[in-house]
Amino acid sequence: MSLVSLHNLTIKSFHEGLVKKTFSALEVTQAFFKYIKDTDPKIGAYLSLNEENAIRDAEQVDLAIARDETISELAGVPLAIKDNILIKDLPATAASKILENYTASYDATVIQKLRAEKAVFLGKTNLDEFAMGSSTENSAFKITKNPHDHTRVPGGSSGGSCAAVAAHMAVAALGSDTGSSIRLPASFCGVVGLKPTYGAVSRSGLIAMTSSLDQIGPITKTVEDATILFRAISGVDPLDATSAPTDYDDKLMNPDLKDVKCFTIGLPKEYFIEGLDKDTEGAIQAAIKNLESLGIKTKPISLPHTKHALSTYYIIVPAEVSANLARFDGIRYARNEKPEMRNEKLRDIYFKQRGLFGEEAKRRIILGTFVLSSGYYDAYYLKAQKVRALIKKDFEEAFKEVDVILTPVSPTPAFKIGEKTDDPLTMYLSDIFMVSVNLAGLPAISIPVKKYELAKDGLPVGFQLIGKPFREADILGIGQYYEKITA
Repeated sequence: MSLVSLHNLTIKSFHEGLVKKTFSALEVTQAFFKYIKDTDPKIGAYLSLNEENAIRDAEQVDLAIARDETISELAGVPLAIKDNILIKDLPATAASKILENYTASYDATVIQKLRAEKAVFLGKTNLDEFAMGSSTENSAFKITKNPHDHTRVPGGSSGGSCAAVAAHMAVAALGSDTGSSIRLPASFCGVVGLKPTYGAVSRSGLIAMTSSLDQIGPITKTVEDATILFRAISGVDPLDATSAPTDYDDKLMNPDLKDVKCFTIGLPKEYFIEGLDKDTEGAIQAAIKNLESLGIKTKPISLPHTKHALSTYYIIVPAEVSANLARFDGIRYARNEKPEMRNEKLRDIYFKQRGLFGEEAKRRIILGTFVLSSGYYDAYYLKAQKVRALIKKDFEEAFKEVDVILTPVSPTPAFKIGEKTDDPLTMYLSDIFMVSVNLAGLPAISIPVKKYELAKDGLPVGFQLIGKPFREADILGIGQYYEKITA
């Protein structure tokens, strides 16, 4: 495989090439590993590689083709997987020193589904520790760099997965999104990132950060690829009580332009505010004009409780973080077996193990424990849940008037590495346009703006489409047509 053909590979073009025997799955997989070894030292997208297993799985796909068996659209497709999603017998560090030596004992449900499709897993990608962050600077192991500018962040927390796809070190990837963690890095890296409806994709085998918000989703080069990957991983799962029975029909894969033209897109005034970078705003307006050229109507709307979304999010998230991360105590998972610790008191084991948490994880654990503590629960956590209900109600009212909502993804393009690490509040503001979606449990997608001069310093800009619950077909359909008119 040549470098050029690796750069051009999408899920669809890979499948077509495989069926036509233009190349073999083994040939492509080997080419990816060679390219990763040459390229990734400069970017740092991967934490570990799965070369031996990936080559074996690719060979099995080639054998199936040789036997003239029908293969799925994802068969042999080289994927990168965020390192908080479990793959049996592979490391699952969540980019934390606490899990540095942990090996997964089972496959996440999404991995089981992709194995059934005969997908190939290239390796595990870097993230902010336990998915806490917006820049992938909070990893305990390395800082991932933006493929478009190595002095800038790729976004977070799925920065490794987005950087791997943007740098052509995988055809597609999986990430997780709790407040922005797929969509923000997708925007910063110039790829497509889908955050599904809460419950559309099983969370079984995802290392939990905030259980009422976390969702696994696809990261791809095109909206069409995101559709293919999403359809493969979605569906109810008996191992996840929050997953919902869904029936995504053929319109998900084959949207009708007549339907799309009948849509009305809402433009919330609270998202087009002072502080929005001028280049970013210009790119978003260009995307709106392109969509209007399809015949889609736009309408100003209001989501009045948006101003409370970020503060609500940063009360609910730390509260659930403090509960979910309590399990990492030095006794389970990465148990410390050093001889000198066998006679230590339990208290000392706890302190040594939990002292391995990074600064951001500690910050959220302490804050979460505080807002859940006696005397403060009603004042903070309970009030935040009430505001969350109001935010969800805002969207319900808006969707009575419009079919889809369009907003910026981030106020700015990718920022410099180290620019915001000393000011957590400024870092949190990167998520301002996205956390409402998770609080309301809605589907949303980040799509790179096309046919527009990139933002300052040649950096990509993404726009966000938000849909009604379990109406991924709407935002994916609009996205596919947007790509066609701007190709």
